[in-house]
Amino acid sequence: MENLMTPTWIHHAIFYQIFPDRFAKSKKVVKPNNLESWDSAPSGHGYKGGDLLGVVEKLDYLQDLGVNALYLNPIFQSASNHRYHTHDYFQVDPMLGGIKALKKLLKEAHRRKMHVVLDGVFNHASRGFFQFNDILENGEKSAYLDWFDIQGYPLNAYQGKPNYNCWWNLPALPEFNTDNPQVREFIFSVGKYWVDQGIDGWRLDVPGEIDDDAFWQEFRRVVKQANPEAYITGEIATDATRWLKGDQFDAVMNYLLSYGIWFFFGGEDVNQELFGHWIRTHAPDLKIQNVQDFADYVQGLLEMYPREAVLAQMNLLDSHDTARFLSIVNGRKDLLLLAVLFLMTYPGAPSIYYGDEIGLDGGNDPDCRKAFPWDTSRWDSQMLGFYQRCISMRKTYPALRDGDFKVLYALDQVMVYLRSKGEEQLLVALNRSNDTRHVDVDLQGLMPENSVLQHVLANGEMVVQGGFLRDLVIAPVSGVVLKLLSS
Repeated sequence: MENLMTPTWIHHAIFYQIFPDRFAKSKKVVKPNNLESWDSAPSGHGYKGGDLLGVVEKLDYLQDLGVNALYLNPIFQSASNHRYHTHDYFQVDPMLGGIKALKKLLKEAHRRKMHVVLDGVFNHASRGFFQFNDILENGEKSAYLDWFDIQGYPLNAYQGKPNYNCWWNLPALPEFNTDNPQVREFIFSVGKYWVDQGIDGWRLDVPGEIDDDAFWQEFRRVVKQANPEAYITGEIATDATRWLKGDQFDAVMNYLLSYGIWFFFGGEDVNQELFGHWIRTHAPDLKIQNVQDFADYVQGLLEMYPREAVLAQMNLLDSHDTARFLSIVNGRKDLLLLAVLFLMTYPGAPSIYYGDEIGLDGGNDPDCRKAFPWDTSRWDSQMLGFYQRCISMRKTYPALRDGDFKVLYALDQVMVYLRSKGEEQLLVALNRSNDTRHVDVDLQGLMPENSVLQHVLANGEMVVQGGFLRDLVIAPVSGVVLKLLSS
């Protein structure tokens, strides 16, 4: 196992995930005419017309929110609103503003000390990808037959069962033949090219489908040679030990954490119909029936991978591939806020899916991909303020970013844990129940007698007496954060 080193900036990152077609639309980018109205329900194939200059124009909003890293769903030329059907890996989609818009975004984001991570779709291309399109046109005389795995001619690219390898048997997504050295070099060149252009890393789409350690080892070498501080995270929805040994990825999208959050914070209010397929497919044995189960589970996740990878994990409540968390918990905003507090005080880089912070809801795709409502009268301003306070708190205290994590109490739907780094210590208490809880927290051996702890998100102080923090009061479905002042 190699010694994994992850980018220093990622340990302090707070991500904001943007689905470019749905976040913001600039009048400066000329668009085709047949667009869906911005506020209409999203569809699987329709475009809203969001673009990268729209993102630039909203950077002040994102900076005020407190995020310092952007993860963009695919931006390369494609005939799909989500752009996972890549036509040209070296061209930014014209509807997004083209390369000039990306350059502007990188310049303005970096000026604000924000990092920008792009979505890399390297398992499959599209029917419009030049080399595959050449096979459509020329059949078995095409020069590019060995770029894909073709079983017959003519290609059944639109009707009938596909006669070539494609992702999930979707004919629009022909899979690359990554055993072909030319294909490998092509993908590696894409990875290097955009890092050279100034992006800060890659989020890799379904990288487990390329079941080849040597491929990803070489991808890492190429990307890290271009920029040692470039971040590589993979969409792995199960145990990712294989990819986090130091020779492939820095981290993964931490869906294993998401599953636990859905179950525990959702509790009896969770809508399993919205995410049950994730659990059945990726974590069929997961059982979280109480707070002790949850505490053991999240502690265990911190021990699965090297510490460097743990601190670089992309931790998320939801994404473009899931229902939104607010809908998963059947509209319970208090449960969302409690989950946000946990996310912002747990090791790893928190990721916010665009719009969650102002109360955007949505079921499974395409409902989870609604356009961002820029009419502030439609925002939950209290929720936005809570996100801002939690993010500010995480930025203020290093212990919340890369400090130790220790569960001190887990009973009756209350979990208390300690985040510590050097002399800095913060106590976090979460109450998932619908009743006020009064708990005594054992701090013997952790904090000296008469230590004073001050509330971070509220007013007031408490004192350690007899080795305990006595009668810590936690309101229903809420949390408390205390910092050690003195001893």
